[in-house]
Amino acid sequence: MKEKSSISKKDKPLTIFITGGSSGIGYQAVLKLIFLGHNIILPCKNIYRANEVLTNILNQSPAKLSKKGEIYTPIMDLSDFKSIDSLCSELKKKCVNIDVLILNAGLQYTGSKTPRMSSQGVELTFAVNHLSHFYLTQKILPLIDIKNDPRIIITSSEVHNPNSGGGKVGAKASLGNLKGLESGVGFEMIDGNKFNADKAYKDSKLCNILFARKLSNNLISKKLLIPVIAWAPGLVISKDNLGFFRYSRKYNQLGQILFAFVARDILRITTSNKNAGLLLSNLTCLSKYRKPGFNYYSNKIISSGKFIFEETDISNEAQAGELSDKLWDLSQSLIDKILS
Repeated sequence: MKEKSSISKKDKPLTIFITGGSSGIGYQAVLKLIFLGHNIILPCKNIYRANEVLTNILNQSPAKLSKKGEIYTPIMDLSDFKSIDSLCSELKKKCVNIDVLILNAGLQYTGSKTPRMSSQGVELTFAVNHLSHFYLTQKILPLIDIKNDPRIIITSSEVHNPNSGGGKVGAKASLGNLKGLESGVGFEMIDGNKFNADKAYKDSKLCNILFARKLSNNLISKKLLIPVIAWAPGLVISKDNLGFFRYSRKYNQLGQILFAFVARDILRITTSNKNAGLLLSNLTCLSKYRKPGFNYYSNKIISSGKFIFEETDISNEAQAGELSDKLWDLSQSLIDKILS
């Protein structure tokens, strides 16, 4: 982890909109970015969470920090299109310019036998991890300032690839012919099969990459050379009760504790929220990640406790152009149906 984020005197501070910034990887990235002098828009699900985040950041701020950025924590429930609409309308009225959009929020509730639903009746993993980010991006794009090093960053995972270490375990990611999405992704999977919480997460990470590729192509067709970066942070397991696995623990607490202990403390195949957050802040700031078009990076383990962050191939299914087109069209059709 040799990269260091920096902001030079000649660089203008960035305005960064980030989902999933109140805990885990996102929170660590937010801390780094604020202390570098960048300004953050960090939507939170409710006022209590917003106040908690602001208090935590204040408590962790160095006593003397001359270039600390500003943070705004509006209320937005990512599982509710109406809530997304409300915030985006507010930002538009205020003429807010956004330089970097980070789609980092992710939900997993592996172990549950039954699906949970969003406010609009869509399976929650798919709704939060893909569909709401798809919708949010369209709302935010008109606010992006193309003059100040813009980029769009999407947190995915290596489990999107059935040939990766995590992707091989359990049900494998595959969207099939998107039969379930055609019918609305209610109590069934995107591929139309019976609900499986673990596969739902893997499928959503595959959707992230397909969406990123299609989004990049659309931007290029409009002569907007905005980098679209998808990335995989590696296996992140924190020692507290927060972080990514907080929902899955409810369904198999003993199993999660055992898995965390073996993976993190014995095999040492996990990374920390702080290290992964640094990678995300680097993707946001460093010029080496300014390359136009779609790019995918992965934090790969090379030996016990050692990782390398590099550009990586995506899975065969993630490369399917027709699938990315169909996913985009069906996602839009579902949103139009919900909002009609």
